[in-house]
Amino acid sequence: MREGGVITRNLRLDRRDIAYVKYILEGYEGLATVTTIPTCREAVVQLSIVPDFTSDVDGILEALKSEINMCEIGGGEKK
Repeated sequence: MREGGVITRNLRLDRRDIAYVKYILEGYEGLATVTTIPTCREAVVQLSIVPDFTSDVDGILEALKSEINMCEIGGGEKK
């Protein structure tokens, strides 16, 4: 989903991995911000991605999938 020039994507992952994903993505300053979305059943984070860096974030997420269990869920736009 695009909001004001920012692409948002939602990821479902284990609660214990939220801090790790946030640390990794925010370590690449300016690519994306990570926000947790409160739900009672599952851990969901929302990524706000600068459109120019979508492919970079895709690469990082692909690498993270080999380390942790996560999947993209509805509510996001993928280029």
